[in-house]
Amino acid sequence: MLEHAADLARSASIEVTVRHIAQLGRAAPLLPRGTPAYLPSLPSQTLDATLGAIAAIRALGFEPVPHVAARQLASREDLARFLRRGVSDYGVRRVMLIAGDSPDRGPFGDSLALLRDGVLGASGLLEVGLAGFPEGHPHVRSGFELLAEKVELAAEQGVGAYVVTQFSFSPDRVVRYCAELARQRPGTGLYVGIAGPTNPVALLRYAQRCGVSASRRALGHLGAGVARLAIHTNPSNQLHALARHDHAHPQHSVTGIHVYSFGGVERTARWLRDVLSEGTRGGDEIARPAS
Repeated sequence: MLEHAADLARSASIEVTVRHIAQLGRAAPLLPRGTPAYLPSLPSQTLDATLGAIAAIRALGFEPVPHVAARQLASREDLARFLRRGVSDYGVRRVMLIAGDSPDRGPFGDSLALLRDGVLGASGLLEVGLAGFPEGHPHVRSGFELLAEKVELAAEQGVGAYVVTQFSFSPDRVVRYCAELARQRPGTGLYVGIAGPTNPVALLRYAQRCGVSASRRALGHLGAGVARLAIHTNPSNQLHALARHDHAHPQHSVTGIHVYSFGGVERTARWLRDVLSEGTRGGDEIARPAS
């Protein structure tokens, strides 16, 4: 199963914040050139600052994929200018569309409203990533009917759409989500979110912020402390569970994985490099836990 895990990792993307761009430079030799690097939109981050980070990501040999947080946008004009510059100056081909947790600042109350506006279709973008929530989210409307409407709105504007999921501590929940997406929206690209190697206590903190509540509560009942938590949330374990499922159900169309680095960009890159190396060696043994 190592080979199939490596296949998923070959289509991996990673996530990096503005303040961790320097780590991305150290990660560049470890990853294939052109690896997508997603850039979250923080509440205090201006669109101009995001453009500067996009330029740096492109210069380091990665493909920049900025988040567009609907509720953080001050105006439609600001967004149109940002997209125009991103596409024309830095070769941005896709963005990750999210609602955002902050209160509405401008014309868009959520990602659906932004898609209905048509500004993304007029920008020259080729694709838009849509958030998928195997466990739901306390501040964001989710569900397959809503997701289907977003995919159809993007298609009407000549823009492709794919799904990137939140990370989860529960492979079973992710597997059920993959199966349901394939049933309701066959052919929709799917990147499964995986938490990169990080401190398990910090990981629980990130889970609380990201709405990963159901499996977080389940982990609270493990009863064996951080040691068992570290095993349960190990990214290699999560990846191999996904690889076993995807190998058995190829109709579920898992395109690849999206790795949340939580500030540990270089550590995440080393883990991905190890996954790819293990895949080339072959065999059926389970990969060593990431350190």
